[in-house]
Amino acid sequence: MKETRLDTARIRAARRVIDPVFLDTPLYHCEALEPGLGCTVSIKLETANPVRSFKARGTEVVTSLLADNASRAAVCASAGNLGQALAWSGRGRGLDVTVVASRSATRAKLDRIRALDAVLELVDGDHEMARERAADIARYDGIRLVEDSLDIETCEGAATIGLELVNAAPSFDTVLIALGGGALATGVGHVMKALAPEVEVICVQPLGAPALTRSWHRRRIVTTDSTHTIADGVAGRCPIPAVLDDLLLVADDAVLVQEASIIAGMRMLLDHAGLVVEPSAALGIAAILEDRDRFAGRHVVTIVCGSNVDVDAYHRWVGAAPHHRS
Repeated sequence: MKETRLDTARIRAARRVIDPVFLDTPLYHCEALEPGLGCTVSIKLETANPVRSFKARGTEVVTSLLADNASRAAVCASAGNLGQALAWSGRGRGLDVTVVASRSATRAKLDRIRALDAVLELVDGDHEMARERAADIARYDGIRLVEDSLDIETCEGAATIGLELVNAAPSFDTVLIALGGGALATGVGHVMKALAPEVEVICVQPLGAPALTRSWHRRRIVTTDSTHTIADGVAGRCPIPAVLDDLLLVADDAVLVQEASIIAGMRMLLDHAGLVVEPSAALGIAAILEDRDRFAGRHVVTIVCGSNVDVDAYHRWVGAAPHHRS
């Protein structure tokens, strides 16, 4: 395969610096989902850890490199999950962490960032505004700016999930990956193409936040003026060119799903897998619901990537969603 920014040897090495609490997360065949989806479904559960998302795999790699840095400080912009992960990893290594987030971010995520002893700064506007403010802080204070998906450590940390999938049995045909900034998709996708090229890599993004998917299809950067989705963890407007370059090499397809399908996927994961997940984590199920014929007869792995969700919002979404009928 053509070369991405990622390196398989470095990905293997990343496992040695990531706290084992984030590694070897459950991977299991969820038979109860099959009647409603029409295919064999396995779940890779990236919520069974202290920050309830996959993001700490990357922040563990970042902070392991920062531990000997003179400033011993870092800042990031986050919709919530990266901020929690950086706060957790930084606290464990004695680093000062600042997180910039939109005032409209999920309150539960913001509360958890504060609880992990990070400095939290809120800005008006969306995630792209938070990215600009985080960059300003990094320049002014002379500290490390952690940029999710652009920083290779975030991608290679996420890629360790791919190593665990490749080593799993039985084998599978397809992996469905939530697509936001691109760290998870490029990381896992790199490993699949390097070590299991027969596995189809499909990225899934909300129709209301389509920038990176549209960029992948057009093979050039496409931005949007706004986003309209409950899946806040993947609601970016301005894709990173280097990430798109990697994604073009490792993704076999990128699809968009409707909000109703995301909610139905969340409901199915609750009803049939006993999992409370945030909207981004249900994107894989949503993709199957919208195109059952494509996945019929396949063994599909979906990465359940996060469960940091506002309880009241969750009840509104899932309580209002109709039971899905096959």
